Amino acid sequence: MLHLHSTIAIVLLLALVISIVITLSNYLGNKPYNRKIALLGFIASHIQLVVGLILFFYLKYPSMISGAVMKDPSLRFKIIEHPLTMIIAIVLITIGYSKAKKIENAKKANQTVLICFVIGLILMLARIPWSTWSLFA
Repeated sequence: MLHLHSTIAIVLLLALVISIVITLSNYLGNKPYNRKIALLGFIASHIQLVVGLILFFYLKYPSMISGAVMKDPSLRFKIIEHPLTMIIAIVLITIGYSKAKKIENAKKANQTVLICFVIGLILMLARIPWSTWSLFA
């Protein structure tokens, strides 16, 4: 399950980068908002969220949350920082996608997706456990 979570993370990062680059191109070129491209990042993030939550509860992390976890940087990262930051990032991506659907001005819709997706991507990159990926280990 952990391997699946890591594999989907790569797909998610690629989907977000593709969504951001195309949306930026549309924004700078005054092109129409492409909802399908934003949907790519939106769907990938939600698939990753579901797999991550299954993994989180499968490993019984909620029962491990205690004061001792906060004292151990490695456990705090796995049990508190990583899941919480990822959920915040996915909430931002969801907000950006949902708000942009309702905006009729293409430039404003592209801007909304761009801001929310970029902040979400930055948060994700900040809390990915890079040491567990074989490519970076």
